[in-house]
Amino acid sequence: MDVILLERIEKLGQMGDIVSVKTGYARNYLLPGNKALRATEENRSQFEAQKVQLEAINLERRKEAEDVGAKLDGLCIILVRQAGEAGQLYGSVSSRDVSDAVTGAGFTIARAQVRLEKPIKTIGLHQMHIDLHPEVAIGVTVNVARSEDEAKTQAKTGKAVLDSHEEEEIAAEDAVEEIFEDSAAPEHENEEETAEVAIEEEGGKD
Repeated sequence: MDVILLERIEKLGQMGDIVSVKTGYARNYLLPGNKALRATEENRSQFEAQKVQLEAINLERRKEAEDVGAKLDGLCIILVRQAGEAGQLYGSVSSRDVSDAVTGAGFTIARAQVRLEKPIKTIGLHQMHIDLHPEVAIGVTVNVARSEDEAKTQAKTGKAVLDSHEEEEIAAEDAVEEIFEDSAAPEHENEEETAEVAIEEEGGKD
C-alpha cells in the first residue's frame, strides 16, 4: 500500500514522503496512529494544502520534546525485582514497566515510546532509548536490582551485584586463565632458546 507520511518514521522516510508499506502495517499502525494517509489523489491534494500547518505543528512538538529530553536524558530509574543468586529474574521487565517507572519519575511517556527489543531478564544496569518525538530520542538507564541497597551498589560499581558463590566462580575462572597465560610464556621462551642453541650448533659445524 502507498501512503503519505505525516511525520518522520525511522527506516521509512520524512514527512511528506510517499512510501510503499505492507497493508497490515499501514492498517494496524500508520493509519490509526495518524502517522500516514493513503496516497490517494484527494489525500495528496489535502496534504499539500495543509503541509505548512503540519510542519509548524511538527516543529512545535519537536521543540516540546527537546525541552523534556533535556531534563529526562540520562535518567536512571530503579526497578526492584526478585531474582536468583545468579541474577536471573523471576519474570522479566517489560517496556510497560519502564514507561510506568519513567512516568512515576514525573515524565509521562507511553509504552510504545520505549525502545526495548526484548524483555529484561537479569539484574544489572540496562541502557535503552525513549522516543519522545520521531526526531528526538534520549537515553535512560534501568537499574534492575533485588533491593534498593543493591541498586545503589550497582550504580556505584557500574555492574550487576552477584552473590558470593558466583563471584568466587568468576574469580576462580580468572585465576585459571592467569595460570595458563603465565605457563604459556616460559614455554614459548624455552622454544626460542632451544632454537637459538640449534642455530649455534649448526654454525659450529660449519
